[in-house]
Amino acid sequence: MTFYDVIVIGGGAAGLSGATALGRARRSVLVVDAGRPRNAPSAHLHGFLGRDGASPAELLATGREEVRRYGGEIAEASVTSAEPVGAAFRVGLDDGTFHRSRRLLLATGVTDELPDVAGVAGRWGRDVLHCPYCHGWEVRDRRIGVLATGPMGLHQALLWRQWTPDVTLFLHTCEQPGADEMEKVLARGITVVDGTAAALEVDADRLTGVRMADGRSVACDALVVGPRPQADLALAASLGLEVTESERNGIVLGNHVKVDAAGATSVRGVWAAGNVTDLTAQVAPSAAAGMLAGAAINADLIEEETRRAVESRTAEGYWDGLYRERDRIWSGDPNASLVAEVCDLKPGTALDLGSGEGGDAIWLAGQGWRVTGVDVSPLALARAADHADSAGVADRVEWRHCDLEEDFPGGSFDLVTASFLHSPLGLESRRVLRAAADAVAPSGTLLIIGHAPGDHGAAHTHADLPTPEQIITHLNPDPATWRVERAETVAREGSDRPDTIVKLTRTT
Repeated sequence: MTFYDVIVIGGGAAGLSGATALGRARRSVLVVDAGRPRNAPSAHLHGFLGRDGASPAELLATGREEVRRYGGEIAEASVTSAEPVGAAFRVGLDDGTFHRSRRLLLATGVTDELPDVAGVAGRWGRDVLHCPYCHGWEVRDRRIGVLATGPMGLHQALLWRQWTPDVTLFLHTCEQPGADEMEKVLARGITVVDGTAAALEVDADRLTGVRMADGRSVACDALVVGPRPQADLALAASLGLEVTESERNGIVLGNHVKVDAAGATSVRGVWAAGNVTDLTAQVAPSAAAGMLAGAAINADLIEEETRRAVESRTAEGYWDGLYRERDRIWSGDPNASLVAEVCDLKPGTALDLGSGEGGDAIWLAGQGWRVTGVDVSPLALARAADHADSAGVADRVEWRHCDLEEDFPGGSFDLVTASFLHSPLGLESRRVLRAAADAVAPSGTLLIIGHAPGDHGAAHTHADLPTPEQIITHLNPDPATWRVERAETVAREGSDRPDTIVKLTRTT
């Protein structure tokens, strides 16, 4: 499972534009897309300044290249699940993999529901069209039919009249227009055909006309339809996003995800852009919406990171706030893995990093070790001192308050332990572990115990959870100086969450 700043679900114009904006903002981004854009049947796209005439496939390929240029990743897959996990999100793919992110950008688009007329689906995007601004120029001055499936059919006929004087309105399933509407249509020289259309007529892979249910054949070179766009709202539902009706000219088109001006949804941490928020948006406005959402997501992350930075710099910050919530956060018992790995060692001096309320340090002191317990929280250290006093080992433990990234304890120790040294505030634990290795005395032991990579809930959403191999690679122990005793992932007793254990001995 990989952790990203943002996962973008959908790689059309909106998704790729948002991902590019985030990549340029130096965010880690994963775009998940199955490569089936809405406009794939069309040979070209239009109305996009600088990209007029490009094919949808070309735009997709170029967009992906730009995302990768700025460090983004592309997964050619479909998303099967998306759910909040604490303050982050867990996204499942149809290849069986799972990924996590701090934010989500939903750009799943729409599917066009076409009229049930034989031949329409097969020629969709070629000579069965819907948007004059997308395709009108290419069929100008030709015979254009408009298949009316509702009140919008009359509007379409009048609109397409701008591109050709030869427009035929097939009333099809539309109610008979009123006198005023019919007068407008006839005044523009539009031919009206009653009856239901049955099928398209094609010759040499070109549309030639429409065959009516009564057997009549009406010539046309292109047919305009009014597809019913259906937003892909499956993930929106599972995420609990608010949806609302899309309406144009008093006609309800369908539902879309409700967002604010910057694309933020009703769920904290989730943005949406493109057709899933605007059923009728073309490529250019979808791309613009994606870029705007990407910028808004970056701004939101900056705000969160700034807040964390402020909290981590104050004595009454994050950890003191956490310990204030309850009288006791941890059980007070030593870590079982630490007990197993240390019980056969000869007691000497020990440095316990991230002591918290003192469970490990107090146990070590009870085994005869002289322990220095270190933590960033004064409140936790005060509790640890009280617990050590109650356990009768206060004279064998020294408690130190320090930020390990800025003020690592001096001296060397026979045992240096770091148990679950993870922080949702973004502690650079790998740098701290290198300093821990430097603090081990000759013949001494370095013991690192932590959560294995995976889902460990909200408290570790932003924590660095390296594998045993990654820890060893980072420490890069010299074989002439160090002996690796253990480096593996083990099942923790009484839990389905595995732990990482790395144990090294300094030989000289």
